[in-house]
Amino acid sequence: MKKIVALGGSNSKNSINKALATYVANQLKSSEVLVADLNDYDIPIYGIDLENEEGIPEDVTRLNALFESADGFVVSLAEHNGSYTAAFKSAYDWLSRVDKNIWKEKPMLLMATSPGGRGGMSVLETALVTFPRMGAEVIASFSLPSFNANFSKDGITDKDLKSDLKQKLQLLQKRI
Repeated sequence: MKKIVALGGSNSKNSINKALATYVANQLKSSEVLVADLNDYDIPIYGIDLENEEGIPEDVTRLNALFESADGFVVSLAEHNGSYTAAFKSAYDWLSRVDKNIWKEKPMLLMATSPGGRGGMSVLETALVTFPRMGAEVIASFSLPSFNANFSKDGITDKDLKSDLKQKLQLLQKRI
């Protein structure tokens, strides 16, 4: 059974990105989904002075070990002012201090969603450029606009978006 890490790039307790990533990861066949909730990791804002004084936080090492154990990733990024959330960016920065190859050269479906019509496109575009430099094998990307109108407990409600996501999931399924 393949291990898939589902990560929503937010520390919101009701993260729509975590909901999307978890839902999508659970669509993969013969896979165990490991949800990486940033709230489960005590990761301070990255700073070189803090690293020099205290070293790498234990929870960063624990998150890195989870990433190492994965066979693939389903990541959905929240967007704050056109970029990563502070919680995700800090985890990302700390992880890069453990291993620049954060994503371990493993396949990833990279996504974003938001309540708005652009669906987190700005943060998704940034990640599409930077994640491969940090070891992500981005198989496909997907943006879900207007989350509240296009997602329910049963998944994607818009038929065209659902079809698009299904095709991208098939690409990831073949790769893992």
